[in-house]
Amino acid sequence: MQPKPPKGTRIAHIGIAVKSISASLPFFSEILGLPEFPVDDSDGARIAAVSAGDSLIELLEAQDESSPIGKFLAKRGPGIHHICFAVDDIGATLEKCRAAGIRLIDETPRLGAEGKRIAFLHPGSTQGILVELSEH
Repeated sequence: MQPKPPKGTRIAHIGIAVKSISASLPFFSEILGLPEFPVDDSDGARIAAVSAGDSLIELLEAQDESSPIGKFLAKRGPGIHHICFAVDDIGATLEKCRAAGIRLIDETPRLGAEGKRIAFLHPGSTQGILVELSEH
């Protein structure tokens, strides 16, 4: 099997915490005309996605109040939850983060939606932004 050629870092998706996918999705799909894109639910969230060019917008609805999205909504209300960057080598990127003193939420990659390897960086180290890394 041939190794995959590097794609470089890019925005994979922006996660938006919403109280209701059914109330939020029509703005993106009907008003903006963004096509729906199938994704799996993950981390205690129901997820609906729309394609915005090469990136996705993920609408994240809490399955229960104790889930990460449930806690986010209770504390901050609806809004941008995180930005996800697709990287060629998540292990190497996490090592660069460690070397730079960036605080990691996930010390090692784990499986996320769509079976991709992911890891989150702590917003205290990234100017207040929750950053997700996802391997292409």
